[in-house]
Amino acid sequence: MLSETWDKYRLDKTLEGFSPLTLKSYKYQYQLLYDYLGDGEVNTITTDQLKAYLVTSGSHLKPSSMGHKVRCVRSLFKWLYDEGIIHNNPATKLKEPKDGKRVPKFLSETEIEYLREGCHSSLEKALFEFFYSTGCRIGEVVKLNREDINFHTNTVIVHGKGNKEREVYFNIRCSLYLKRYLDEREDQEPCLFITERRPKKRMGTDIIRHIMKRISDRSVINKSIHPHQLRHSYATHMINNGAPIDVIQSLLGHEKSETTKVYAQFSGKLRQHLYTKYF
Repeated sequence: MLSETWDKYRLDKTLEGFSPLTLKSYKYQYQLLYDYLGDGEVNTITTDQLKAYLVTSGSHLKPSSMGHKVRCVRSLFKWLYDEGIIHNNPATKLKEPKDGKRVPKFLSETEIEYLREGCHSSLEKALFEFFYSTGCRIGEVVKLNREDINFHTNTVIVHGKGNKEREVYFNIRCSLYLKRYLDEREDQEPCLFITERRPKKRMGTDIIRHIMKRISDRSVINKSIHPHQLRHSYATHMINNGAPIDVIQSLLGHEKSETTKVYAQFSGKLRQHLYTKYF
């Protein structure tokens, strides 16, 4: 029965290394599918039913969001097929919509300086510089502990998508603000970043986004920034400064080079330089 599939699927995907955040997102999509189809034998679900579900529930979605919905459905039914629970996979022919290439929203170096001026506390300075100088995802930052930071080499090991480890680096400015922030703390929490209010605990993604918005509200750039824009800015500025694509791919933890190449394609400064050089 469809109602019996989630717990078994979740256990297998947890063993495969799916993050809690990914599983939370997949469970939400599973629940939407269950609400549409109702309970019933998974062997009786057809391709047409799945297509009807996607059209009905996803007509208002952007191509990227619809693509995520399709991937979740395909993943669930592939698992059902691989486990021998269903004899035919009705999701095989489901295709993701074409998603037009979008320009990553990055900040100019001048805007970065304005945002630095908007950082007041040692926490804000350390958090902002850490995101910008490492290019980490927000989900990677919230999992970090104090002991993960190596101040001798200015490096840290983060766990990215699929729980894959990679070493990232931070600059001297970030190192100074991090040390200052950690020295000022009086708690014994192992977390790298903790909540400002009591009880002190690990800082979650919502609070980090709130702090970034608070910083941007104080600045003069008239933009409400989010942590991922700092990751985009990190990659774009490295491209502009001549860093090779494969190096940036490794630092960002991208599995496919095509994901990284979008920064080179839309980096106006680099394109203008190459135009001037070769034309």
